[in-house]
Amino acid sequence: MKKILMALSILVSLVGNAYADEKVPVLSTQELVTACKLPASPESRSFCIGYTTAIYDTYLATRHPQRAKPFICVKQPAPKRDEVIGDFVKWVEANPQSVDKPAAGTVLGFLAVRFPCAKQ
Repeated sequence: MKKILMALSILVSLVGNAYADEKVPVLSTQELVTACKLPASPESRSFCIGYTTAIYDTYLATRHPQRAKPFICVKQPAPKRDEVIGDFVKWVEANPQSVDKPAAGTVLGFLAVRFPCAKQ
């Protein structure tokens, strides 16, 4: 049994090292804007909605309200999703310095500008 565990441990170590050197491509803001521009194919639209929704949902799920003040506050009733995505595309076009940056950070920055929280 010890030999099997040792062999598995070595195998996992080798596989882990192989993946450690692999570069994971990060979606750029320009790539996301290209997918989100209208008119979009059904695939691009689905990707855009899924990606942007996942970013916002991750923000909501990972922000600890007692340790980190919110910086995105969407008032209800919230605007339509397509309106917000269209505003994001326009915002990036007006702020071209963000096109090469990772899309997730740019989306969060846009949402913070578009839906700021009231100062307390």
